[in-house]
Amino acid sequence: MRWILMVTLGVALVAAIGFSVGPGRLEQSLNQVLDHEPYAISAEAGALHADLVVGDLHTDSTLWARDLTQRADRGHVDLPRLRDANVALQAFTFVTRSPKGQNYESNDAEARDNITLVALIQRWPMATWSSLTERALLQAQKLAKIEANDPQSLRILRDRDDLEAVMEARAKGVPMIGALLGIEGSHALDDSLSNIDRLRDAGVRMFGLHHFFDNALGGSLHGTGGGGLSPFGREVVQRLDERGAIIDVAHSSQQSVRDVLAMSDSPLVVSHTGFQGYCPTPRNISDDLMQQIAAGGGLIGVGYWDAAVCKVSPAGIVGAIRYGIDLVGVDHVALGSDYDGSTTVPFDTSELAALTQEMLNQNFSEDEIRKVMGGNMLSFLQKALPGSGG
Repeated sequence: MRWILMVTLGVALVAAIGFSVGPGRLEQSLNQVLDHEPYAISAEAGALHADLVVGDLHTDSTLWARDLTQRADRGHVDLPRLRDANVALQAFTFVTRSPKGQNYESNDAEARDNITLVALIQRWPMATWSSLTERALLQAQKLAKIEANDPQSLRILRDRDDLEAVMEARAKGVPMIGALLGIEGSHALDDSLSNIDRLRDAGVRMFGLHHFFDNALGGSLHGTGGGGLSPFGREVVQRLDERGAIIDVAHSSQQSVRDVLAMSDSPLVVSHTGFQGYCPTPRNISDDLMQQIAAGGGLIGVGYWDAAVCKVSPAGIVGAIRYGIDLVGVDHVALGSDYDGSTTVPFDTSELAALTQEMLNQNFSEDEIRKVMGGNMLSFLQKALPGSGG
């Protein structure tokens, strides 16, 4: 009876809200680009950008009802725009739950879930209405289908052999994109350790522990308790280490981050963030913790939106990158856009050369530019991804 009621309510929601809003209008209202004149790219910056390995640690593009093989007039990322920007490595992270009224201060774990409504509006399969694991698997299937239909266009990075194949293809002039699959919050496990392997079988190699609320693993940076890892959270971290997975603490509470650092020797990722000392918002963890993550060989992806960098402009983003380099060292800073993550940004992915230009404007060395724009992500994955067949 409860299931029948849930289905009836879901259909009613779609009829009352979904058809009037529509998937396209929904995304257009959430993923925006600030109005701007075309960014001026010098011949020097253009030539350098074309020679870079460009990588980004975070985009939520698979959440939306778009064909990522086609250029869209909304959102921030699709394969044509990635190719425009010479992007070699793109992390696609799967959002499966997000609370109503989400904010960076405090979110109740029992608050209504926005992604259920997204699933209904976008007509996702019924299994995704109640299972967060199924939501992640559906998004993974979108990329697997692209890979199967056009393997020269995109390759999922399941192991180091895949990464090497992408780089070899690009060296031969084939603009193949390496896709690192991740989940944004391990509530996508549906409280079951066995779902780690189900997601790994689907190609997921990077596991975010938390999102906007506390979950069964413990405290989120934006939850209500501020606590650390739960006993189940410790089990999950141990299992991820055993499986050689990449652990992402981008939304974890400061105590959760400390707990992970204390129990895991694996280098951590903060896939999309800013630095508290540069942009003092509740979205960014302390500079001290960032230094500890870097000391363990970790990688920190700098985002492009207001709560991460405060100043939503190429100059503001590059200012945050410079601050990060001075704080943790150039080998530990990367790009982590949070594209298509309900963010407003100064440019979409096709315009990434604006960052290369701004780094030149701010007197970055060529070595610094190469590392931050993607070299560090490549080096990290060469070590962090499993070996052949992993």
